[in-house]
Amino acid sequence: MKRKMILTGTLASLMAAATLAQAEDSRLSAERLDDIMAQASAFGFTHFEQIEVKDDDSVEIEGWLDDEWQAEVRLSLETGESLEEERKRREGGAWGMNEDDVRLAMEAAVAEGLAEFEEIQVDRDGRIEVEGRDADGRELEVKSRQGERDMSEVERD
Repeated sequence: MKRKMILTGTLASLMAAATLAQAEDSRLSAERLDDIMAQASAFGFTHFEQIEVKDDDSVEIEGWLDDEWQAEVRLSLETGESLEEERKRREGGAWGMNEDDVRLAMEAAVAEGLAEFEEIQVDRDGRIEVEGRDADGRELEVKSRQGERDMSEVERD
């Protein structure tokens, strides 16, 4: 009975450690944005709805390849290779952030202390959210408007 309880406790500890390690792998240094944008551009993205870090070696990008094709792609940051890909033909034209919008939003977030980012996304109204962590590991969310250098709201946890 003791052995079973010890084994159960050990397994629970290992699972908690694995979950924590996975969460830590789901963010990248803000300095890696250049790598991500180069990979996205090489793939053909012109507009971005969401960029989300999946682990140290991949990122998921949702956006537009042109005015007709919307895509959701998981890219390897090491090779630029598409790990998963889905494309849909859509009407209404491309929307989202262009590369300059992404960089402006990231600059505003870094100015507020962002050291590692997890996700950047925009809604149809042009509200951008950058989520990540500061140098001390605390959660940070910076909100701004598309095309504006200044942030509109900062949340720290």
